[in-house]
Amino acid sequence: MVVNPAFWRGRRVFLTGHTGFKGGWLSLWLAELGAEVHGYALAPPTEPNLFTTAGVEKRLAASTLADIRDAAKLEQAMQAARPEVVLHLAAQPLVRQSYAEPVETFAVNVMGTVNLLEAVRRTPGVKAVVNVTTDKCYENREWVWPYRENEALGGHDPYSSSKACSELVTAAWRRSFLDAAGVQLASARAGNVIGGGDWAADRLLPDFLRALDAGKPLVVRSPQATRPWQHVLEPLSGYLMLAERLCTEGAAFAEAWNFGPDEADARPVEWIVETLCARMTDATWQRDTAPQPHEAHTLRLDSAKAHARLGWQPRWNLQRALEATLDWHQAWKAGTDMADFSLRQIRAYEATE
Repeated sequence: MVVNPAFWRGRRVFLTGHTGFKGGWLSLWLAELGAEVHGYALAPPTEPNLFTTAGVEKRLAASTLADIRDAAKLEQAMQAARPEVVLHLAAQPLVRQSYAEPVETFAVNVMGTVNLLEAVRRTPGVKAVVNVTTDKCYENREWVWPYRENEALGGHDPYSSSKACSELVTAAWRRSFLDAAGVQLASARAGNVIGGGDWAADRLLPDFLRALDAGKPLVVRSPQATRPWQHVLEPLSGYLMLAERLCTEGAAFAEAWNFGPDEADARPVEWIVETLCARMTDATWQRDTAPQPHEAHTLRLDSAKAHARLGWQPRWNLQRALEATLDWHQAWKAGTDMADFSLRQIRAYEATE
């Protein structure tokens, strides 16, 4: 079993970002495990979206639509939920949007983290907090080696830098406040997640599916850029396993963790696109020749620590992840019950050895 259902059954969880792509999948999984999930986030960022399409809200104990930057409202919602576990996924998650809105990106990703951790300090009963950041929080040296958790933080663009700052906030609040209060705080850094139900702008798989549905070629910005691709359920399983260990074993796990794919699944964008076009034979692509803002060329994660200490391992390789994403999209187009379909994908993932 990937995740321990007995631990989560009846567990009170406060989840920020529950209306987003990763947060929606995590909400479904936690509810299926029997957790009492209290969500806090802005309204879904796209139309359509997973939150609505898969009927996520009706599976939650509570859903508060509010801004992570509203410290008073956040604290009020958390205290009403009385959580034992806090999972922080709310963010401005897009590199290109961060160039257009740098101040908002820092306000959400840095001060949003501060607000969350301050709310935790003022909420009795919290045992564990997982702050989800990103693989892009590292000072990217464009080298061939994957990054380990003890490597330098950095970030060229406002998104990456803001998430590195969120990591620094996490470390400071852990040492200054939460260690002494007995609250275990960890951060989690995942790769480029894919999966059904993502309609965000400027992401490869959603862009591909939009182009396919519109009968147009996909326009690719950086075909040689290499990323650690993984299905969304991969890092989510890591977050759940980490949160359980924080609750049951304490401070030894209150640190930063990578949850990336196997080395073989760090592939160039062009490989992903060619694989998708081979599966969907009416799909085509072309290179975008317009000037583009800086994005990292090569990025890989070393997840040896999670393998050794948490027993976490990737279960679906990249080919399987792509197939699951396409299957979900085709099911949605066919009018399938997407809550049921998503839960079946979660069960299939859990059953994979």
